[in-house]
Amino acid sequence: MNTGASNCIVKSRALGQNTARIDIGRSHVEFCIQLSAYYPDKSYGGERVYADMLEQARIADRCGYDAVAITEHHLINILMMPAPLQFAVKLAAETRIVRIITAVSVLPLHDMRVLAGEVVCADIFTDHRLLLGVGRGAFAFEMDRLGVPLDISREKFDESLDVLQALLAEEEVSWNGQYYRFEPLTIMPRPASEIPLALAVMAPEAIYHCTRRGFHILTTPLSGDHQLMRDQVDAFVRGKQERADAGANQTLSLSRVAFLARDDADSRRKIQQAHDYYSRFDNVFTGPGLVDAGMIRSLPRAMTLAQTAENLTIATTAEMIDKLGPYAEAGVDRFVMNINFGAEQAEVLESIERFAAEVMPHFAKAPDARAGRAG
Repeated sequence: MNTGASNCIVKSRALGQNTARIDIGRSHVEFCIQLSAYYPDKSYGGERVYADMLEQARIADRCGYDAVAITEHHLINILMMPAPLQFAVKLAAETRIVRIITAVSVLPLHDMRVLAGEVVCADIFTDHRLLLGVGRGAFAFEMDRLGVPLDISREKFDESLDVLQALLAEEEVSWNGQYYRFEPLTIMPRPASEIPLALAVMAPEAIYHCTRRGFHILTTPLSGDHQLMRDQVDAFVRGKQERADAGANQTLSLSRVAFLARDDADSRRKIQQAHDYYSRFDNVFTGPGLVDAGMIRSLPRAMTLAQTAENLTIATTAEMIDKLGPYAEAGVDRFVMNINFGAEQAEVLESIERFAAEVMPHFAKAPDARAGRAG
């Protein structure tokens, strides 16, 4: 397999460009590769897992993807990235223009007085390509063991977000709240410019309110149906429209498991792999959270294999274009592809390249569009 740039459509975009999106219709979508580490076999080694992710990022950068995304999770062998800002800096050193999204950094697990300085440094070290996505945490197993159970993570997240925003925007910040109490202090160094923030939100009404507050949005329907996706996007559009010009640069990124298969047989294999992956994901997301020495147990799924196939975006080229059409028509700005669910690295790299060459041109900007988007 050729992993060189010759098979890719390379975009030209200045680093740090911060201009408004031109309205060229609903067909334009940017694409992002979710670098989600899946570690079903400890013998593979963490060093190889992260080397694979770096290789995926380098190819995504050459092939014209808008962004790569990394997530923060601890103590478990899926979505395994306990140091997202460190990895963001490494990704920037290995790529040229691709945006780097933390999707997400789990605020309740950190002291904002420390995290704010780390964010400023990461923004500098990534050449201001960082989009800081933040969230409250999702898996009870890791949140309980790290001392922030889910039943308090929402209120701690809300206060943490307020503290983080204040520290990044202002000097001599003091605080007297439920989770933070401190005398005046100033985070150093100061940000060179405003660091874009995105919130991980799933409920449509919450998306609307967070959009009205000026945040970029990271969302996913997960196992929800097409109507949920439409409701999520419509809530974002409604909130953005109410902000008029102030919301012009806000973006909605929507994540799904996606893979460009070679043929129907390959699609069936990948759907089975994804179904097996979700037998672990469901365990820690909605299930009992049974984990043995870091390895999540595979449990029977309530969803059938046929339902999994319907819910995911795993398809051959023509089918993939058809499946992505509704997302483009709804107004999704960035489609985040989770491609790491058990396929071999060589297959993942081939899928990334083929998707760029065979699918992305159908959702590209019009030839005379010149502006990019913040975030």
